[in-house]
Amino acid sequence: MSAPDLSRLLTPRSVVIVGASPTPGALGNSVLRNLERHGFSGDIHLINPKRDEIDGRKCLKSIDELPDGVDAAVLAIPGPAVLGAVQALAARGVGAAIIFSAGFAEGGEEGLAAQAEVARIADECGMVVEGPNCLGLVNYAAGVPLTFVETPPLDLTNKPAVGIVSQSGAMAVVLAPNLIAKGLGITLSVSTGNEAASGVEDYVEYLIGDPATPAIAMIVEQFRQPARFLALAEKARAAGKPIVLLHPGTSAAARESAATHTGAMAGDWQLMKAKVERAGVILVDSLEALGDVVEIAVRAKPVRPGGTAVLTESGAFKALVLDLAENIGLELPAVDGVTADAMRAAIPDFIPVSNPMDLTAQALVDPDLYRRTLSPLLADDKYAALVFGIIQTDPATCARKFPAIIDAVKALAPEKPVIFAGIDEGGEVPAQYIAGLREIGVPYFPSPERAFRALRHLGRFAMRDFARADASPVPLELPSGVIPEHRAKHLLSAVGIPFPAGGFAASADEAKAIAAQVGYPVAIKAQSADLSHKSDAGGVLLGIADDAALYAAWAELYGNVAAYDPAIALDGAQVEAMGKRGVELIVGARNDAEWGPVILVGFGGVTAELLHDVRLLPIDLTHEAIVTELRQLKQAALLGGYRGSPALDIDAVARLIAGLGRVLAGTPNIREIDLNPVVVYPEGEGVVALDALILAD
Repeated sequence: MSAPDLSRLLTPRSVVIVGASPTPGALGNSVLRNLERHGFSGDIHLINPKRDEIDGRKCLKSIDELPDGVDAAVLAIPGPAVLGAVQALAARGVGAAIIFSAGFAEGGEEGLAAQAEVARIADECGMVVEGPNCLGLVNYAAGVPLTFVETPPLDLTNKPAVGIVSQSGAMAVVLAPNLIAKGLGITLSVSTGNEAASGVEDYVEYLIGDPATPAIAMIVEQFRQPARFLALAEKARAAGKPIVLLHPGTSAAARESAATHTGAMAGDWQLMKAKVERAGVILVDSLEALGDVVEIAVRAKPVRPGGTAVLTESGAFKALVLDLAENIGLELPAVDGVTADAMRAAIPDFIPVSNPMDLTAQALVDPDLYRRTLSPLLADDKYAALVFGIIQTDPATCARKFPAIIDAVKALAPEKPVIFAGIDEGGEVPAQYIAGLREIGVPYFPSPERAFRALRHLGRFAMRDFARADASPVPLELPSGVIPEHRAKHLLSAVGIPFPAGGFAASADEAKAIAAQVGYPVAIKAQSADLSHKSDAGGVLLGIADDAALYAAWAELYGNVAAYDPAIALDGAQVEAMGKRGVELIVGARNDAEWGPVILVGFGGVTAELLHDVRLLPIDLTHEAIVTELRQLKQAALLGGYRGSPALDIDAVARLIAGLGRVLAGTPNIREIDLNPVVVYPEGEGVVALDALILAD
């Protein structure tokens, strides 16, 4: 879907406040005060049927009295009056409307119907509607505050700036002062609420095209146009414009809350994560991390692949950093080679060379120590970022340390991020030192853990492989419904998915002929589109040793299924050679109605559920990227050989996954594919999928 023209909403030349009020604190009064506070130079129309004027401004009695073509309307009125107001605004040619009122899609069937009617009117007349159930917007760059939240003007001069797009109005309001307190600017902050006739995707597209906005911070509970958002995210990544996203919904309770909050039905969070990260989004897990990551992204030099170096002044803090780094997966490479030699020459003999580096209190008497140790670390390509973990204490201590660090960074002009993190949050730090750091592109953190976590997010983004597999899609001709195992295996084996030797038998005699070809012992498995879970019905018999046992097993198989459900008519049975044991994986594929195709891989058995040890993979990953994903499974040590066991054929697993991805890409009517289990053998011996099921639309 293409974006609507947002200009009349975001940069209006005229505004009408429906529900204007002289009462301080009333929504309509607050909007008027914001417009006056920002010096809005356009026409302001007020509507209040009970007032002739408010603070010297003329009031109209109804929307019908408006001149034609007002750009934007703010509806500060109760929910039941909104629909009539939107109809009247459309009749006057108003270009955009902001609806504060709640009680629409999040409020039940009646509210959902009213919201749908708002959307219909907006579509019919080309009106952009923000909300309902939103707090409005603030275009700081243009001086347009269309919100009832008290909003002072913001000077954007010489400030790295951020755009905020949030479904939650409250979270947008909370995030803005967080960023402002960091010395950042905000070009646009918009809350989309229930998204009756405009959504987060529209505002993201606007901000991607805005040269004054180098990064976008998002808080979203549900993407209503996932495919469009993914395309926009890739466009933003190509433009070097980071999108940092906070998306609640990892818990069942949070998903249920989203449904009642903004009228959203939160989808599968893990699926969303796999898709948006593939498109280039940086996904964070807290409001603090959202602000922290955004700050580093817009203020500091870009984070490249590599580790982090830490300069500190406490041995105990050094140990704490090592613990934290291990827990969050932040790489702290050892200091070695020429870097170690340079560090050794730069520091007193009693200080050991290490990472983190404990400079002790030596810099108090030798402030140039910061520059001498910073220089070789910045020159070492294995360090992508450097963090100063400094004791601040009081203004006198700060006066010894901050100027030396600021001068060192200025002199060395690093091309990688340098971050300052005070160890002692609460220590009195004169504001000019924090401002001095920020002026030279050094983010200031009052405590270190958030700095390390933010670097971890940006480092993982830098390490992502966005290359796409150069593989042709494979179309399959599929009937709708459940495609049983024998048919699924026939279709998938043609694209290189390996299965045990064997075939489909419609009778015991045919089963005997197949067994003679593949050799005993064999397994037989009941086949019917109505029997998805064969084991539950006694429809899988293993280790059949000879012809006599096979005929007996055939009769037993049919008897088990008949006892389980007499209505199930078997087509026959799949007869296959028994294979040797190996490590079991589960591999599945899914074409999600909103997010599109994805592949699931994890260790088989109960561990997939107990440990949640699965990965969701986009279908276009390269072979190398698939291997990297497999090595991030919690039990990945089993793949590399564990306690003397042989390393497993991880490349064969990657080839199977890639083949499954080609099938999904070429066959959009596949709803699900299930290969469970997939047995993995030692390196060079491949894999084999023991079962297969396809569900098609």
